[in-house]
Amino acid sequence: MPVTKLYLIRHGQSAGNAEGRFGGHGPTPLSELGMRQAECAGEILAKEGVTAIYSSDLYRAVQTAEPLAKRLDLHIFKTSAFRERNVGVLEGLTFDESKQEFPKDYHALVSRNIHHIITNGESYRHLLRRSTGLLWEILRNHQGEKIAIFSHTGAICFLTLHLMGAIHRRTKQTPWIVTSNCGINRFEIRGRNNVRVLALNDTRHLQNITGNDSFAAR
Repeated sequence: MPVTKLYLIRHGQSAGNAEGRFGGHGPTPLSELGMRQAECAGEILAKEGVTAIYSSDLYRAVQTAEPLAKRLDLHIFKTSAFRERNVGVLEGLTFDESKQEFPKDYHALVSRNIHHIITNGESYRHLLRRSTGLLWEILRNHQGEKIAIFSHTGAICFLTLHLMGAIHRRTKQTPWIVTSNCGINRFEIRGRNNVRVLALNDTRHLQNITGNDSFAAR
């Protein structure tokens, strides 16, 4: 079976990230720093010869995908399947505000309770279901290619856990895999049962602009 290379890229810093707020499904755009991060990610991924680009349809993810698409003259396939988790009543709030106003939802979220449905939002299970189905369809359709998927920290965390076989039906809580703004998770895939993890949260391409300070809120 041909080797497929998969890159999961978190969007660049958004205005909400800069203020430490939950982005959720909100339309928050990239900050100035986020735009620079997106250019750096586009440059390195173009050199690696990406052949297909998919993105969450949320504005901050699409903005991050655009520099790569322009460099390679590729279409961006936008989809709601790779959106961040819908955080419902927490959207737009800071961590402290969320903890004070909606403590049950907040604590379930930070403890990675994958079954808890946030008030007016969704659960991590919902996120996992909608994102993994499309992921495997994309991998089937682009066997042997190099695929870039631009998404969000929560979605990338659970896609990564899924690819690593770290989630099953009885899973109730999971660890959190940190992905910095424009960090890249790299995989080689030969099939569902043959996945190689090459790198998690690769931010080497960002060192000149963010150094070690590349973490941000959802």
